[in-house]
Amino acid sequence: MSVDETGTERGDGGADEPGWDVDPDDESGVAVVAAVGRQIKAWRESAGMRAGEFGAAIGYGEDLVYKVEGGRRIPRPEFLDRADEVLGAGGKLAAMKRDVAEVRYPKKVRDLARMEAQAVELLAYGNSSFHGLLQTPEYSRALFSMRQPAYSQDEVERGVDARVARKAIFERSPSPTLGFVQEEVVLRRPLGGKMVLRRQLEHVLEIIESRNVTLQVMPIGRQEHAGIDGEIQVLKFKDGTAMGRSEGAFGGRPVSDPKHLRILELRYGVIRAQALTPRESRAFIERVLGET
Repeated sequence: MSVDETGTERGDGGADEPGWDVDPDDESGVAVVAAVGRQIKAWRESAGMRAGEFGAAIGYGEDLVYKVEGGRRIPRPEFLDRADEVLGAGGKLAAMKRDVAEVRYPKKVRDLARMEAQAVELLAYGNSSFHGLLQTPEYSRALFSMRQPAYSQDEVERGVDARVARKAIFERSPSPTLGFVQEEVVLRRPLGGKMVLRRQLEHVLEIIESRNVTLQVMPIGRQEHAGIDGEIQVLKFKDGTAMGRSEGAFGGRPVSDPKHLRILELRYGVIRAQALTPRESRAFIERVLGET
């Protein structure tokens, strides 16, 4: 990926040229981006503008224009907004923001988001960081920035955007049932700094105000703990099927076999029984927040 220290390319126009590289292994994503690129090129040529002239008009480099039109670069929303205005597309290009909104995320993230969008119940136990659905953008950014080998800034922002997009699950109607168990150490570890942690704790307290969301804390002092084998997540769907995954079971692979799912649910049930109750957990989080 050819990027500067900020993770974005720079072209002849001297302005940041936002966008993301297309994953060549993501066939559906490649098709969408190619179609969007062809439309932009058709509108540009219809307007009688050269690529360099068009790029200058919207504030980006000619190289970025060619990459977008060639389906090699995923345009950010502001690129499409400016292109629509300059080319007089009457909202047709701007409307393509919906088409590329999901494609900019890795396929495995899109697949996870689709499953979460269909789930009627989600059960999750985490032991190293807050669950992705509970994270603030600042907390997510801190986590992605710590990954090794290091992510580029472009990859960090893509990861943050993807996690923010998944939060649509909280706005669904009817609301799914969401249950989380988090280790006490997660509440105390100041990833990203104390202010990031404070906002994260405040955010969690806001989320658990919803009647369909429960969060329980697993205290450090517990002498018995069924979650030693690692994180667990189970998604249940309307048709009675389910999908689950655990780091310490079945090679860490996603499973849908009822016998495997029963094992994960049993383990999760014991974890919940060993953790603080939701009411106790809320008071515990408030106490940790006061100490942070």
